[in-house]
Amino acid sequence: MSAFSSLLIDRTATPIGELIVVADGDGTLRAIDWTDHEDRLHRLLRLHHPGGYELRPAGDPGGLTRAMDAYFAGELAVIDQLPVRTGGTPFQRAVWAALRGIPCGRTITYRDLAALAGRPAAVRAAGHANGANPVGIVVPCHRVIGSDGTLTGYGGGVERKRWLLTHERAAANPPSRG
Repeated sequence: MSAFSSLLIDRTATPIGELIVVADGDGTLRAIDWTDHEDRLHRLLRLHHPGGYELRPAGDPGGLTRAMDAYFAGELAVIDQLPVRTGGTPFQRAVWAALRGIPCGRTITYRDLAALAGRPAAVRAAGHANGANPVGIVVPCHRVIGSDGTLTGYGGGVERKRWLLTHERAAANPPSRG
């Protein structure tokens, strides 16, 4: 039987909507989502915490809210080392680990993602694992695009995906001063 999880929740304003940050008592990131998708957040939390969970309000749990604010302010590297803990199948975790290896400001295709996760023929499964990612932005599922270069599915909406990619490209490649 799975243990009951007591989790901490905070919210922060971003240029593209209010973001929900969920951490455990150790300050490890367990979930991130947009307030207009809070139902999905709870669905994913139920999947990853089958023993049940409670959410207790907390200001900046583990410094995660401050880190997300810094990311949106242009300090992109701040998310690279944030501690993350999720459930998921071994393949999902392999996909999520591969996502964390995509350099900021870059994109890959779902086919590339499947190969990076060790199952090059499992393109659709990689896409499903990408969509089941409970810690978007930090595990950067928005950096995956269609094979033809189009912006395809993002749980927060394609406009947010576009904004995140533009934000990362601009901050990762600042104009030269000369």
